[in-house]
Amino acid sequence: MRSKDKQLNGMVTQIGKQWGGLIICLVCLTRTTFAQSLERFTFTEPHLGTIITLTLYASEENAANEAARSAFLRVKELDLIFSDYKPDSEVMRLCQHAGSGQPVPVSPELFQLLQRALVISDQTQGAFDVTVGPLVQLWRRGRKQKTLPTPDEIAAARELVGWKRIVLNPAQQTVELTKPGMRLDFGGIAKGFIAQQVSQQLREQGFQQTLVAVAGDLVAGDAPPQKAGWRIGVAPLETPNGPPSRMLQLKNCAISTSGDAFQFVEIAGVRYSHIVDPQTGIGLTQQSSCTIIAKEGSTADALATAVCILGSARGLKLIDSCEQTAGLLVTAIDGKPQTVESKSFSEYDLP
Repeated sequence: MRSKDKQLNGMVTQIGKQWGGLIICLVCLTRTTFAQSLERFTFTEPHLGTIITLTLYASEENAANEAARSAFLRVKELDLIFSDYKPDSEVMRLCQHAGSGQPVPVSPELFQLLQRALVISDQTQGAFDVTVGPLVQLWRRGRKQKTLPTPDEIAAARELVGWKRIVLNPAQQTVELTKPGMRLDFGGIAKGFIAQQVSQQLREQGFQQTLVAVAGDLVAGDAPPQKAGWRIGVAPLETPNGPPSRMLQLKNCAISTSGDAFQFVEIAGVRYSHIVDPQTGIGLTQQSSCTIIAKEGSTADALATAVCILGSARGLKLIDSCEQTAGLLVTAIDGKPQTVESKSFSEYDLP
């Protein structure tokens, strides 16, 4: 679906639905004010179980349409690599060889993202772990049936989790999962990676002023014409569908929000997040939301998940140790939101 934006001077618009704690706010200007008569185009399509929104500036409508068409095709290609909902995806075929003792040749994209995932697993001391799949499957079933996994089920699933059991061979571009029953889950990193891939493809096609939104994972290109950056709102924890509590201005970076505002289950009076701590095997019980700004999408996506697990003290220490990274963590304590942020987060505030 494509929408050509209305030509109204100074009108602030909100496009699409608020996803994952981020709200996209764009300022419309008359077309003739743009350099080289650039016009803004917005495209939306359902993919990856969510809505993907592409915003780009172009001088010609047919070129914008073709760029969006190829961008969504790229999303479909990457979904066939990383989805754990498709039994014939590349990652699911890889998992079928877990414990076989045989390295499996994989695509450049899968190898690249696994390399990045292992680096972040090391940085976060396992708070982010791409092998968390058995636990994720267990808690998905629990949310659907509204029943807690048993301690024995959690213990058995935890035995299959461990990022150090992944063996990568860069020379051969192969992957080996060394324990039978291992299952990869890219839910905490793939959307950011896909947003980055689409943004890069658009740039290679000549579209520099772009914003790619995959649920709560956004990648911003160059700033819109006559603007210092893209305006992104951070939704409040207590009213995630409400007006933004913070307005940011971003360009040439990624931003991701992770939390349990929409994905959780309440069992016996306890709220369990869809985010599972790989080390305890339990869904998080403290309501939280973390927004990370980083240089590229997979880093922002994975760190947002990890910081929710690590909590404020360890999470902020991690963020401040990463170059070109800033973060905001909001947790509900006694029903009231408590906010902490990294040293550099305020640098992105809208003036």
